[in-house]
Formats: sequence, structure tokens, C-alpha cells
Amino acid sequence: MNISHLKVFMTVVEKGSFSLAALELGVSQSAVSRAIASLEQELGVSLLARGRFGAYATDFGDRAKVHFQQILQAEAAIEAEANREKNLYGGRVRIASFRSGATHILPPLIAKFSQRFPHVEVSLVEADPNTVEQALREHRVDIGLMPLPRTSADFETWEIMRDEFVVLLPPSTRPAPDPLTWEDLRRCAFILYNYAECTTAVRQHWQYWKQSLKVAYEIKEDSTIVSMVSQGLGAAVLPKLAALPIPEKIQVRSLPNPLERNIGAAVLANIWHSPAVFTFLDLLRGRGIFTQG
Repeated sequence: MNISHLKVFMTVVEKGSFSLAALELGVSQSAVSRAIASLEQELGVSLLARGRFGAYATDFGDRAKVHFQQILQAEAAIEAEANREKNLYGGRVRIASFRSGATHILPPLIAKFSQRFPHVEVSLVEADPNTVEQALREHRVDIGLMPLPRTSADFETWEIMRDEFVVLLPPSTRPAPDPLTWEDLRRCAFILYNYAECTTAVRQHWQYWKQSLKVAYEIKEDSTIVSMVSQGLGAAVLPKLAALPIPEKIQVRSLPNPLERNIGAAVLANIWHSPAVFTFLDLLRGRGIFTQG
């Protein structure tokens, strides 16, 4: 079935006449007639009724145009994907991300993207979320990974995953209760992550559930916290991605009441982004050519 013939048929139905359809398509009226005749001959049924007041779809033509429209939409989608693919023989994608996103989320995605589009340059900078925001505003990067939500209206954001806060408990010959209770946690002294967003989330969670939080240390590096827990210097509450890799001897438990952080991708709002950037966003969101299924 010729796609151009379907387009001619849909235009005739829309305009109500062969002559207006020809004018719309920039072809002769005889070319429109030949296209319709060819399509009707191929299908073996009449698609259009002709009269002194123009042309209109027959009952079959009226039913068929729904399917023709689906075919034309699919053809347009394929053409758009092909154009996007052709535009990715160059260009660049500049990404900035907080540490655990840069360590555990992005490397396999960048590898997948680069395998498919080897001519696109991809760069990655690791920075705290506030620095990621600033890099986006100054157009030094195209995409930022950061915890959500962000308060600024400068960005368009999408959630890409959720990261559970987990309790890390020191090695012990006696397994920790599973599930943990708040009573269990009141016995622990905690090594807190000295990073505003995570620390605030933990403190607010304890406060919301009307619990007291005993703090032994506040440490800047998450890897240091994990090491200190493994040496029996206290327990910790960290987003799971921040805690990885977790030594086998450390006991990992969920909180009595779950706490998560939302991780998202952000771009500067209201500016033009290259096809390469849009395609990497499709990869992050599992859309477009990267749709699962």
C-alpha cells in the first residue's frame, strides 16, 4: 500500500474535493484521481463517492480512514526517529551529577548510549547538587542529575528513580532484628552524613515519627561512614546508592517507616536542546528508541 496514496485520500476527505486536495498537495487534479483509483483498485472497494457537491468517504472509506491515519502516524514516528538517528553523527552531551548518581547510575547508561551513537561526545562531571544547578544555569552542562524536588523554576525535571534510605549496622555475631523497630534504633549511636539534603531528610524523618536521634559523628564522605560502621563505631542511615559498595559483614536493614529520595534529571527550561541531548534524556527516562518492551 503506497503511503502517498493514503495521504492523498486523507486530504481529499479533509478538503471535500479533488481540486482542493490537488491545490493543498501541490499536484495536478489528475494525479489525485490516479492515486485514488490506484488505491481503490488495490483494495477492490470504493473509498470515495463523487458528486456535484464534491467528494466524500463511503461507509467503507469512513472506516478505513481510521486505520489509514494510524499508518500515517506510524510512518511519521519512524521518520522522526530516523531523522534523530541521522542527526547523531556528531554533537555532544555534557552531564553533571552528584557522586552516587555519577558512580552507580550513569556509567552503564553512557556505555549504552556511546555504543549506539559512537560519534557523539559524552562528558561527565561529578559535583554536589548546588554546583550541578549552577553549571546548568551557566550553560556549562546540558543535563544534571540531582535529588528532587528542586525549588528553582529555572529547570525542567523528571524523576528517573527512587533510592531507599537504609540502616547500616556494625558487624555482630547476633543478627539484627528484621524488621527493625524504632525501639531497636533508639539503642544505636549514629554516624550521620554531613551533607545538608541527606542529613536534613534523616533528621526530619526521625522528628516526624517523634523519635530521638543519638549522633556520634558527622562525616563528610559516605565511604568513610561505611568504613566506620564496618569497624563498629556506630550505625548509619544512608541512601542505598550512597552506601554502595557495602561490605558483606555490615548488616543492612530497612527503616521501620520507609524513607526515600527521588533522583531526577534536570535541564535548563525554555532553551533549545540538541538532538543528542534529547536522545540521552530518552535513555534516562526509558522513552523513544529506548522504550522497554
